[in-house]
Amino acid sequence: MNQRHLRNAFGRFATGVTVVTCATSDGGRHGATVNAFTAVSLEPALCQVTLTRRSKACRYLKDTPFAVNILAADQTDTAWHFAGRPVEPEPQWSDGPLGPVLTGAAATISCRPWRTYDGGDHLIVIGEVVEADITDLEPLLFHAGTFRHLDRRDAGAHWGACLDSPESGWFTGAPAFTAMHAKHATRHAS
Repeated sequence: MNQRHLRNAFGRFATGVTVVTCATSDGGRHGATVNAFTAVSLEPALCQVTLTRRSKACRYLKDTPFAVNILAADQTDTAWHFAGRPVEPEPQWSDGPLGPVLTGAAATISCRPWRTYDGGDHLIVIGEVVEADITDLEPLLFHAGTFRHLDRRDAGAHWGACLDSPESGWFTGAPAFTAMHAKHATRHAS
């Protein structure tokens, strides 16, 4: 598979933009811009970031608490800064519950190290969420190699109209799963 073609295909998936931050062994702070982030589990509370093995962050995250700073729409400079294009003034840091975090983020998820896995030329890092701080700020997005912003909200159909809506029971965390066709059969039989 041609790597450029595959990269373009992966880039069609719109993501948020995060900066993973941690303390270094010499007492410094380190951050890396990462768009490969996802929730993994609610119980236990786990999330995942995937980092290129060439990044310094891979070395720093070994058995080290870290934070996933979900960047706000006005933090494009912060994303570039931690992607290797330093900006002035530098992004502002503060102390989080487990280590350094960035100020002004849309959300910050502080994690203890849980597991790491081989991800080919990347390292998959799973963190156990200890604390999550949320703001009302809109997130910064990344799509097709470009930073983006949310457009106005669609006034059309609400998520509740979809059978995958949390209100329909898909994400209830129930130990048993009821297939959608069984739900429809029950509704039509009554």
